[in-house]
Amino acid sequence: MDTHLHHDHVEQHLTSSETLTDIVIGMSDGLTVPFALAAGLSGAVNDNVHLIVVAGIAEIAAGSIAMGLGGYLSGKTEQEHYANELKREYDEIENLPLVEREEVRIFFEGLGLSSSVQEQAVEELIKDKHRWADFMMKHELGLEKPDPRRAGKSAFNIGASYVVGGLIPLSPYFFVSNGIEGLKISAIVTLVCLFIFGYFKSKLTGTPAFQGAIKVAVIGAIAAGCAFGIAKLIGG
Repeated sequence: MDTHLHHDHVEQHLTSSETLTDIVIGMSDGLTVPFALAAGLSGAVNDNVHLIVVAGIAEIAAGSIAMGLGGYLSGKTEQEHYANELKREYDEIENLPLVEREEVRIFFEGLGLSSSVQEQAVEELIKDKHRWADFMMKHELGLEKPDPRRAGKSAFNIGASYVVGGLIPLSPYFFVSNGIEGLKISAIVTLVCLFIFGYFKSKLTGTPAFQGAIKVAVIGAIAAGCAFGIAKLIGG
C-alpha cells in the first residue's frame, strides 16, 4: 500500500476571504453611487458634461476616502477587541485555572474522546499558558488572531476598489457632448458590469449566481433611475 498517496492531494480553499470581502464592499458602492450621481446630474444639467465629470470625480475621491477610513476603523476595532478578550483569557487562566481547565476538558469531551484521552489532552495543552489562551480564544470565543496589518490593507482594498468601480459609470462622460448621451452609454456599461459583478459575488458566497446577478443589476438601475427622476422633477 502506497503511504505517500495523500501527498498528491491538494485541497482548494478560499484563503483570502477578507480581501475579497473588501473588494466586494468597495466595488458594489463604487459602481452604484457614482452611477446614480451621474444619472441625477444628467437629468439636471444635461448640457454641462464638464460639471458631471467634475462632480463625479469629486464623489469618487470623497467616497473612496470615506469607505477606506471605514475599513481602517473596522480593522482597528477588530484588533482591539481581540486584544481585550485575550487579556481577559489570561486573567481567567491565572485566577480561575480550574474553571478554564474544565472548559477545555468539556471541549475534548464534545469531540468524543474517552475520559483518559481527555485528561491527557488537557494536561498537554495547559502546560503552555500562551497555547492555552490561544486555544480558548479560538474554541471558546470563536476568535481568530487578526492580521496586525489588516486595518491598512482593508483601507487600501476598499478605497481602491471604490475608485475602480466608480470610474466605470463615469468614464463614458469623458467622450460625449451632453449628459443624456453619456447616461445611455454609462447605463449599458454599468449594468453589464453590475451583472457580472453580482454573478461572481454570488458564486463566491454560495448563493444562486444568476439570481444574485439580476438583483445587483436591478438595484443599480433603480438607484440611477430614482436619482434621474428626482433631478428632473426638481429641475422642472
